[in-house]
Amino acid sequence: MACRITGLVLKSRDPEALARFWCEVLDFVVHAQADEGVGIGPREGADGPQAELVFLRSDEPKNGRLPLHIDVNATDRDQDAELERLLAAGAERVDIGQTGEEPRYVLADPEGNEFCLLRPQVDPV
Repeated sequence: MACRITGLVLKSRDPEALARFWCEVLDFVVHAQADEGVGIGPREGADGPQAELVFLRSDEPKNGRLPLHIDVNATDRDQDAELERLLAAGAERVDIGQTGEEPRYVLADPEGNEFCLLRPQVDPV
């Protein structure tokens, strides 16, 4: 028997705003909200194959790049169209020395957490 990742926890200055951004990116909904944070996940609920994201309120300053980042793939459009959607939702491009030949775009969410938009389109879960 093995474990399955059921949640990823990120510290956040504004959990509600970050939850709204990631709900837009992933087509997730809020599952739980409290003073200390917000949990979001698939519309079908927390028992499916996708992990929930939990944003915990923290005033600690972000120190450089996170040692973990999220990779996303479009499910219903090509990579360039998805890039435009993510930028409109509040993502920003990040330059980490890319050549422009990479099969991904490096982006940051509204709090500066880096994530990558990968090229291949995948089927929805």
